[in-house]
Formats: sequence, C-alpha cells, structure tokens
Amino acid sequence: MATVKDFSVQEKLASLVRLQKIESKLDEMSILKGELPMEVADLEDELQGLQHRRTRIEEEINGINEFVDQKKASIVESEELIKKYEAQSNNVKNSREFEAINKEIEMQQLEVKLAEKHIKDAQEELQEKARRLDSANKAIHTKEGTLAAKKGELEKIIADTEKEEQLYQVQADEARGKVEERLLASYDRIRSNYRNGLAVVPVLRDACGGCFNAVPPQRQSEIRQHKKIIVCENCGRILVDQETNDSIEIK
Repeated sequence: MATVKDFSVQEKLASLVRLQKIESKLDEMSILKGELPMEVADLEDELQGLQHRRTRIEEEINGINEFVDQKKASIVESEELIKKYEAQSNNVKNSREFEAINKEIEMQQLEVKLAEKHIKDAQEELQEKARRLDSANKAIHTKEGTLAAKKGELEKIIADTEKEEQLYQVQADEARGKVEERLLASYDRIRSNYRNGLAVVPVLRDACGGCFNAVPPQRQSEIRQHKKIIVCENCGRILVDQETNDSIEIK
C-alpha cells in the first residue's frame, strides 16, 4: 500500500481539496451556531457571579440579624439588672450605697440606649441589604431567563446538526490521514490566517479564488500540470485548477 509521501502531486492536491471542502462544511455549522456558545458561557459566568453576590448579601443579612439578636439579649439583661438594682435601692443603709446603686442603674440604662442605637442602625443597614438582595434576585431571574433561551437555541441547532457534524468530522479525520504531515501543517497555518478558513482555493476566471488577485497565464499552466504545489503570490493560499476542484464533491 502506498504511503502518503508516495502519492502524486495531483493526488495530494485532491486530498487537500477534499479536506478543505469537508472542513468548510464544519465551518458552516460553526457559523450557524454563531456566537451562541460564547454567549452561553458568558451568561453562565455572569449568573455564577450574581449568585455569589446574593450568597454574600444573605450571609451579611444573617450576620446583622445575629448582631441584632445579641443586642436585644443585652437589653433584656440590662433591664433585669436595672430591676435588680432598683429593688436593692429600697434596702440601702446609707447614701454611699444609694449613689453606687444609682450609678449601676445609670450605666445599664446607657447600655440599653446604646444597644437600641445599634439595633436602629443595624435595621437601617438591613433595609439596604434587603434592597440589594431584591435587586440581585431580580437580576438572577432575568439572567436565568436569558440563559435558558440562549441554551434552547443552541441545543436546537446542535440537535439539528449533530449527526451531520459528526459525519463530517469523521470524514475530516480520514482526509487528514491522507495528507503528509508537512503539507498538513502548511494547510493548517494558512487556514488559521483567514476568517473564512480557506487555505485551498481554485483559480476562477484567471484569479485566485481566495483574494481574487489575477493569476498569470504561465502560473495557471503550471497549476494545471500538477507537478508541484503552487501558492498564490498575494495571499499565500494553495491554488488548484478548477477541474480538480470541481471533481471532488462532499455529501
């Protein structure tokens, strides 16, 4: 069995044309998907960021609520102490004891007022956190709807094209196996240089089928002779004659 290197220039060109046409079919399917895969990935990242923000706000709200509960417990404790000291004040033996108890009562009253101020400030902060949480929830809801719609579009396209895409991918792998490594590397390099992915193009109406620059008659004659691989002097794409190009059909 002949190896890849044993193939004639004409056979190598035919293999390249076949590979190009198959991969152009795959490109068409990729274009059909458009930017949907990237949009879906971006939306998933944005949604994850919003969910992390919501979790952080919820944790902050829980922390503030715990702080409020602590201050409420502190108020209850201070009020119980006040009652205790007031009861003790009825049994004092001298003015010094009375003043000491009054100071304890005043101190606990200050503790109550301070705790109430902390609670008030915390409740205002809670209101702001609640607004932020509501905003995050609305943003998440909107983003989830957009993501679901985009995923639906993408899944429909994938479902419609998956079998055909897999078939072309198998054909592309087979075609690549029939192109020598050095030539395949050149093909891939040229193909990556152009947005339309065209690395192998026919000469049409005396011009390169890629950049449409004129191809001199002598150059066209050399292309038809299939003695060597010839590239466009302007764009660097591999040139083939129209007959070779048209003889290969992809189903």
